[in-house]
Amino acid sequence: MFEFRFGVDDLAATWFGHSPLQEAVLSLRARVWPGYYPEQRPWVAGWQSRYEALDTEMLAALIAPSAFVPDFLTPRPTTPRPDFSAELAGMAATPPEVVRADVLAAYEGGGNPLPPVLAGLIDDPEALTARVAEALEAYWTRCLAPAWWPRARSVLEADIAYRGRMLSERGAEGLFADLDFRISWHAGVLRLNDSNPAVQALGTAVDVAGRGLVLIPTLFARGAQTDITQSGPPLITYPARGRATMAEGLDGHRDEEAEEAERPPAALAGLIGPPRARLLALLGTPASTTELAHRLGVTPGAVSRHLGALAAAGLLDRTRHGRSVLYRRTALGDALVRGGG
Repeated sequence: MFEFRFGVDDLAATWFGHSPLQEAVLSLRARVWPGYYPEQRPWVAGWQSRYEALDTEMLAALIAPSAFVPDFLTPRPTTPRPDFSAELAGMAATPPEVVRADVLAAYEGGGNPLPPVLAGLIDDPEALTARVAEALEAYWTRCLAPAWWPRARSVLEADIAYRGRMLSERGAEGLFADLDFRISWHAGVLRLNDSNPAVQALGTAVDVAGRGLVLIPTLFARGAQTDITQSGPPLITYPARGRATMAEGLDGHRDEEAEEAERPPAALAGLIGPPRARLLALLGTPASTTELAHRLGVTPGAVSRHLGALAAAGLLDRTRHGRSVLYRRTALGDALVRGGG
């Protein structure tokens, strides 16, 4: 059990964000343990031929058998929505001694030998970092950026929008109540069950002490984890809400209950037309124009026109998160979907 002790101003300095570099690196876990990430299987299968043309030896070596990754690959975000290229450039500038120590720690922590590609470069960490950066940039460009990241970003943004609403409506207790099963909150103390030996070695408690807290949703965590440094605010990564939707529309094995929930009532389709009724039915949880277009197999422009009409009619709310605009049904939209059946 690890405790974060909050002062009066610490909650006000708490912020949410996501990291495209972290998601890119951790997505490699889905290749190693596909059973843990079933929603990622269609994506991994879809880009298999492109992946095989990459530096697969290095990419595979970034995930240790223990599931640890070298810490320098997942740097702490400095802004809520960093750009992948900026994060990659920052990672490539990691001091060589830190790179070497992090690689050794990731493998030695689980009692595993270094794979040949890392063993051959561990004493030349600058060359190692350059090869890692090149491999990750190619992986991002060829496999993740075209379609996977727009959907992943929508899921992460929707989670952040939901958590922000919980904090504003129900306070810290409401926010942390369903963040993750490892987390609990009571009387200004946030408790986290993190079994990571590196975290346990830090002690049992830390004062947030005016630094705030950074909360990062991810698609690839099995439970909440923390990262504590002296130079920045404590950070907690936690499983993103709605991550199972990553697989929607990618294969023929849709969850029947989810599919039924997204099927627009016939009466509603007759009132506003099938395309707009389908969009309204989909927007029980926030989503962006790009995400909706991908799920429906249409152009973003077509979706945007329908969303504009639904919003003008008071059936949708729009919320900007960084460069994305998320849409969600209003209370009137909810009433129409429920009453249309």
